[in-house]
Amino acid sequence: MERVNKMVAEKPVVIFSKSSCCISHSIKSLFCDFGVNPAVYELDEIPRGGEIEQTLLRLGCNPEVPAVFISGEFVGGANEIMSLHVRQSLKPMLKRAGALWV
Repeated sequence: MERVNKMVAEKPVVIFSKSSCCISHSIKSLFCDFGVNPAVYELDEIPRGGEIEQTLLRLGCNPEVPAVFISGEFVGGANEIMSLHVRQSLKPMLKRAGALWV
């Protein structure tokens, strides 16, 4: 848990992903289209990715990727992010986190 906490504190937006996950790719693309530069951790490509995956599951990420953290807080997976986007709540959240300047 401590390792994940350190990782999510690095940047305003952190995404845990898998390189082969098309849903993760879509969420990463959404943030990039906004001009956000998130820290992205591909769990299938980093050392001890499986341990991080288990931690994400314990935090309530199900499925475990994509898992999006904003300002160090777990926001959710693809469904939650898209719901925030549709309700026009995602951009203001990103602005408050200092990840979006427009």
